[in-house]
Order: sequence, then C-alpha cells, then structure tokens
Amino acid sequence: MPKQNITIRIKYFTDKIERLAYIGGKSDWIDLRAAEEVTMKAGEFRLIPLGIAMELPKGYEAHVVPRSSTFKSFGIIQTNSMGVIDETYCGDNDQWFMPAYALRDTRIHVNDRICQFRIMEHQPELFFEETDALLNGDRGGFGSTGKA
Repeated sequence: MPKQNITIRIKYFTDKIERLAYIGGKSDWIDLRAAEEVTMKAGEFRLIPLGIAMELPKGYEAHVVPRSSTFKSFGIIQTNSMGVIDETYCGDNDQWFMPAYALRDTRIHVNDRICQFRIMEHQPELFFEETDALLNGDRGGFGSTGKA
C-alpha cells in the first residue's frame, strides 16, 4: 500500500533559516535549524529556538532528535534525548525548541542544522493483562544481547 501524502501547515518565526523540505529517497527525517546565534559555555543549558511552529494532523506527533553530527560539530546533547510534540502544540506562539546541554564551549550559527524530526501516528489504545508467567524462553537478562 503506497504511503499517503500529508500537508502540514507551518509558521516561520524568522526569514533567516532555510525553509523545511522533504527530500524523498534520502531519508524521511527532516532537518531543523537554529533560528538565532547561540553561544554556550561548557555545562550550560539552553533552549535553542528552531524558528517554526506547525499544525500537525490529528492523530500524529513529531519526534525530534539530534542529527548524527550534532555532538561532534557543536558539543551539545539534547537533554530530553527525544522530544515529542503532539498535535495540540499548534498555536501561533508554539515555537519548537531544542533543549541543549553543552559539554564544551560552542557557538551555533543561525541556519545550522542541529536536530531533525519525523511525524508518527499515535500508538493505538493499549490494554494490559496481568499474568504470573509469560511462558517464553528467557534471553539472559538486561544487556545480554550479543554475548557468547
């Protein structure tokens, strides 16, 4: 079954960043850019503005993560590991941010690609059934994958 095309309304808070673009055939993650110059000292936390707000479709959420080169290039990590933005965060002032912690002194320039996102459907409603046994073979406990 072919994927359905979805149109997302987007508001830009600045003209200084490149417009978002979906690049088919390469990756379905879309790069997000710093919307202002940011200077951080090692050990400093900062919410880095991404210069956008979106109206996601009902039933979808955005997953925001660092790019693979973000730590190497800028020495920052995303403090919440993965940000989740649901479709209710869609007002005129609901700008997206990357919560960043600097491990070294760094400078991020306007339009630098620092994180990426994709949208995902909400998971279905789940029901949990309590049991005393799962009746499956054990894999060896936490951290056991790949051990001889």
